[in-house]
Amino acid sequence: MDIFQAIIIGIIEGFTEFLPISSTGHMIVASKFLGVSENALTKAYQVIIQFAAILAVMLIYKEKITFKKIDLWTKLIVAFLPLAIVGFIFKDQIKTLFNVETVAWMFIIGGFVFLVVEYFYEEKEFHVSDVEKVSYIQALWVGLAQVFSLIPGTSRAGATIIGGLLAHLDRKTSTEFSFLLAIPVMAAVTGYDLLKHYQDFTDANWGAFVIGFVTAFVVAYLTIKLFLAFIQRFTFVAFGIYRIIFGVILLLVI
Repeated sequence: MDIFQAIIIGIIEGFTEFLPISSTGHMIVASKFLGVSENALTKAYQVIIQFAAILAVMLIYKEKITFKKIDLWTKLIVAFLPLAIVGFIFKDQIKTLFNVETVAWMFIIGGFVFLVVEYFYEEKEFHVSDVEKVSYIQALWVGLAQVFSLIPGTSRAGATIIGGLLAHLDRKTSTEFSFLLAIPVMAAVTGYDLLKHYQDFTDANWGAFVIGFVTAFVVAYLTIKLFLAFIQRFTFVAFGIYRIIFGVILLLVI
């Protein structure tokens, strides 16, 4: 992997990880078109840029990362467990789904889901408007929705945001809960991948890795900030439309 490829993939990771448009799906497509082979070194690089994305969300929500917020983090762990359990049990079957066609169809399906949910969504007084007031049952519902993100192209952020909306969280709270839930999820995935691929770092192009890390961190930080501002003024309809268009284009070119 050269520096140009590292920068492009770092941008894609930072921009798509926290948006409801599937970072994994974009990474699969980008790697294919950039000619980046799926090997151990690529996996090692993905560990680096995922860690950068984790740091970005932790920096933004640093006031939430404290023992004083133990109740919030207990709920986040409750939401994390369904994905961890299902992902561990069916990890071999999930690997077979990593192809562009699956990504394309899940983009389209996810896009229609967003449009339908937004069509019926109404701001109501009983909607939770504070991430710390999310109940354990609501956290579990978000966690169950997150399981669908194991299918490439679904989007972890998209699945959790939809789960939050269906569990009567408002748009901003659904988004913030999704961001915070990314911390244990990505930490677990990154830690697992690091254990599997730590030996591959000895052959790494560290110049490309460092540039990719910085790129992913900066882009992720800015994306989170801009997305929070966006969602307080607009709906998720634009993301639904984007997903459908992107998925159709993929089906036409594969």
